[in-house]
Amino acid sequence: MDAFFASVEQRDEPELRGKPVAVGGSSGRGVVAAASYEARRYGVRSAMPSVTAQRLCPDLIFRKARFDVYREVSQQIRAIFHDYTPLVEPLSLDEAYLDVTEDLRGLGSATRIAQDIRRRIREDTGLTASAGVSYNKFLAKLASDENKPDGLCVIRPGEGANYVAGLPIKRFHGVGPKGAEKMARLGIATGADLARMDLAFLRAHFGSFADYLYRASRGIDLRQVRAHRNRKSVGGERTFHEDLSNPTDLREAMDRIVDIVWERIENARAVGRTVTMKLKYNDFTLMSRATTLSRPVADKADFGRLGHALLEDALPLSRPIRLMGLTLSKLDGAQPSTDAGGDGAQLALF
Repeated sequence: MDAFFASVEQRDEPELRGKPVAVGGSSGRGVVAAASYEARRYGVRSAMPSVTAQRLCPDLIFRKARFDVYREVSQQIRAIFHDYTPLVEPLSLDEAYLDVTEDLRGLGSATRIAQDIRRRIREDTGLTASAGVSYNKFLAKLASDENKPDGLCVIRPGEGANYVAGLPIKRFHGVGPKGAEKMARLGIATGADLARMDLAFLRAHFGSFADYLYRASRGIDLRQVRAHRNRKSVGGERTFHEDLSNPTDLREAMDRIVDIVWERIENARAVGRTVTMKLKYNDFTLMSRATTLSRPVADKADFGRLGHALLEDALPLSRPIRLMGLTLSKLDGAQPSTDAGGDGAQLALF
């Protein structure tokens, strides 16, 4: 979806259309959750502090996030996906992989399927979506970002290696800013540079990540679309309006976070054994502590006790914090994944 949260706000409030809009808190501690394309022209991006966004774009209009609405729209869109294939792997509320090898509606090609899905989304929700069509997940993901907003890009069989060769290395999924800096020091700036490195060199410098990089630089991705993915963790965090350092304030904040996260744990029907606390200091450095039980966390009281124990272990803090979070992981009893396997012929791309 194109600027999903912001686009929903512009759809539901027509006077916002054509104006720079950010979803998130506008206070000094607020963070941009999403930015419209009008705002992005000024350099406003998601995860940017709101004060920075307002400095870049003085006319920026903020709207509070309405996640219930976004989830409802997301479910509406996923229902459209399932009219074309049962093999849908959601990545977030606004993004998913679809395996359309089996042409359920007889449209004749993956490109026509993508065009029809985009048409349905526009007609049913009033929103626009961009699609990437290719013969593996890595290339389809890259293609989906190529012609945003409201665009379509197709990478045909045999074109993957050439397409990837010209990309800056930061476009590779999983390569963050620090990874890109490391690669630059090694003389790797593009996909072509990466493809020139042999596997032994990549393993020496990138360990287990090397095999992915080696294949990706050649346009190869063996992952299947998984209709069901096991949830690895359930958590939540809060950014405070003012820095906290007083132990009483910190304990009260922990109580509120336990309430928030435990509701999510119950909704997800998650059962886990590891509780992790995250603190972000006022200089933006992070600290985390975790504890793992030999048994599942029993209930909310048990979860809260573990969270408070982690907090007490960190006290007294070396400096005030701006954020606190809790996560439950090592989940048991998750629904098994369903692969998109099968021996059917590959559907034509165009």
